[in-house]
Amino acid sequence: MTNSNYTELNQLYVKYKDQGLEILAFPCNQFGEEEPGSNDEIMDFVCTRFKSDFPIFDKIEVNGNNAAPLYKFLKLGKWGIFGDDIQWNFAKFLIDKTGHPVDRYYPTTSPLTIERDIKQLLGLP
Repeated sequence: MTNSNYTELNQLYVKYKDQGLEILAFPCNQFGEEEPGSNDEIMDFVCTRFKSDFPIFDKIEVNGNNAAPLYKFLKLGKWGIFGDDIQWNFAKFLIDKTGHPVDRYYPTTSPLTIERDIKQLLGLP
């Protein structure tokens, strides 16, 4: 999922960043230990291999007692057939300009399939 998600997120970011889209990436090593590197190694990988321009934050936990406050907030919604926990890397949340979560997408959801929702939230035709 790494290649397709980063590639498509980059495409969306380039296309809509001037209209107000922000993409924030929060690496997490809680899923099969797929993010074992240091913060610098992750940043280098994403920025070098995928030429990502959007912010890549330090590695965090998204589930459990040590979940980052942001993810505790994001998971308070009407989400998930497996409860509110994040199931795997590349779970995606769409947040409006006032900071309210609008939708949540599963890790297997292609970023390009949510383009319509992004355009609607940005008020674009």
